[in-house]
Amino acid sequence: MGPGIRILVLLVALVVSAPVAASAATAGGSDAVRLSLRVPARVDEGQSVTASGRAFGAPPGSRATVELATGGQWRPVGAAALRHGRFAVSFSPPDGAGLVRVRAQLTKGRRQLARSPVRAVRIRGAAPAAKPRPRAASVEAQPPASSAAPSGPIDPPSGPAEPQAPAEVQPYEGPMYWGAWIEGAPWDWSKVSDFEAEAGKPLSLLEFSSPFADCTSLPCQYEPFPLTPFEDIRAHGAIPFFSWGSQSIPGSPNDPEFQLADLIAGQHDEYIEHFAEAAAAWGHPFFLRFDWEMNGNWFPWGEGANGNQPGQFVAAWRHVHDLFAAAGATNATWVWCPFVNPNHSANIAAETAPFYPGDEYVDWTCLDGYNWGYHPANHQSWRSFSYLFGPTYDEVERIAPAKPMLIGETASSEAVASPAEGSKAQWIEDMFAALPTRFPALRALLYFDVTDQGHDWPIATSAAAEAAFAAGVARGRWLANSFGGLGTSPVPAPG
Repeated sequence: MGPGIRILVLLVALVVSAPVAASAATAGGSDAVRLSLRVPARVDEGQSVTASGRAFGAPPGSRATVELATGGQWRPVGAAALRHGRFAVSFSPPDGAGLVRVRAQLTKGRRQLARSPVRAVRIRGAAPAAKPRPRAASVEAQPPASSAAPSGPIDPPSGPAEPQAPAEVQPYEGPMYWGAWIEGAPWDWSKVSDFEAEAGKPLSLLEFSSPFADCTSLPCQYEPFPLTPFEDIRAHGAIPFFSWGSQSIPGSPNDPEFQLADLIAGQHDEYIEHFAEAAAAWGHPFFLRFDWEMNGNWFPWGEGANGNQPGQFVAAWRHVHDLFAAAGATNATWVWCPFVNPNHSANIAAETAPFYPGDEYVDWTCLDGYNWGYHPANHQSWRSFSYLFGPTYDEVERIAPAKPMLIGETASSEAVASPAEGSKAQWIEDMFAALPTRFPALRALLYFDVTDQGHDWPIATSAAAEAAFAAGVARGRWLANSFGGLGTSPVPAPG
């Protein structure tokens, strides 16, 4: 689905080589310097918490400082010199806190050597923190969502070693958009408020989807431009991120009325033109992720499904894009979004590049990918964010090096084969740690906070996962909801 300052490829080397329970981000120190942290999972209200840990490879004179966060800001609560490489600090959680996040910093003088993973402590008996008052839900009915998380190919229980970041990569620590695809949102705005309370910060992007047509009752009805959700998102100060699929629902990869040949032949032109005219009339910038994951076979627009033929995806994309241009809907920012190659196929270039419509038809590139882990609904091996996204990221960078890139969907399961493999919280923490160094072209991240087909994707499936995500977006580089007045199209990349 928490970082500090990361320098070049030292972080990636650390994530690869360090045991998960003791991984830490280095800043200016050796990649051999690591810091572990242990805290109790739960304590009673009024009881002190002891945070202990061990430093690996620390030089003499190093000191551990324990920090606490109940919101977006970290503050020190105690420090201790190392004794035989170990430390322990006790502190009292603030009154009324139901959950606190804890981390430790290893320093020598003014030099930060390492940072521990973020841990969460539940406070039993504490009154739950008040969540923001939800806004009234939109009166617009929620269209049924199409399936967003494909089953994907099953691979053997164990995978290759973690890929290393190229040595020449320059890190990016600048500003980033962030947000989520939230179950029930934006039609029920309380869902957005709940998610932001969990994340500890207002989001700058909100993702949702719509098909071309709703066939849950006959005759089928084309779905109109979602004006009310767009207005609500912009009023919140966020940017709409709209995933629009050329299909009908209930969804199926076999949808004979929505083959790519039908789009190319103009059979849906009248609908597309009206939709584009409504978008132009609204006039404000938004992301348009059209027919995503086209390199798979789980959507009817995939060239491996629905009788589609090679080359038709690009032709269909260009046709729809041209209709928007003719309608003056230049406020749409076109996002091209393949699915990652989770098994590192040797044919990754041939399985990605032929679907690219061309630089003049694409504003941002994008990737989707999931860590299913060992969830019974789709049993696979445990894959880190870097392992999942690395090879396809490199290929997309080769295809469109001048385009900013984003993550359109990602999430992790809680299901591991053994604790030694890690945890969802560690997966999220490692994701945020890897972004600046291994994936410096990324300028936005959207988390899939939906329980889809039984999968436990949302960040709140555990206190530790929720805390890890909140710590990840707490830094100032992750932009909040200050884009209600955005008027530039295509949406500019931050930084």
